[in-house]
Amino acid sequence: MAFFGWFETGEVDDFARSIAAELVKRVPPTSLEARDEKAAKRLANTHQAVFSRAGQFAGTHKLNVYKKARLGNQFRWALKEAGYPAEFIQSWTYELVTLITLKPTIGK
Repeated sequence: MAFFGWFETGEVDDFARSIAAELVKRVPPTSLEARDEKAAKRLANTHQAVFSRAGQFAGTHKLNVYKKARLGNQFRWALKEAGYPAEFIQSWTYELVTLITLKPTIGK
């Protein structure tokens, strides 16, 4: 039965949707066009909050290769559906997957 747990992704899917929703709420796709200091700070603060949550999630959940890929794909598709530009989606998804892949090994 442990083998089938390898493919259980409900918790990963929920987490990916929740961090994407947080991003959409805090920095909607239309706000990326703003080029002022306030918008830059809001984006930086949101980046820190989202990736801090992702690091905590990766540190407290056993994520196999399939679940890491699934989390990245769910996040990517949520951002795409929300209307973010392709470069933004690629950058944030790459960083998310890198973080959750390396997080458990940092400091061990």
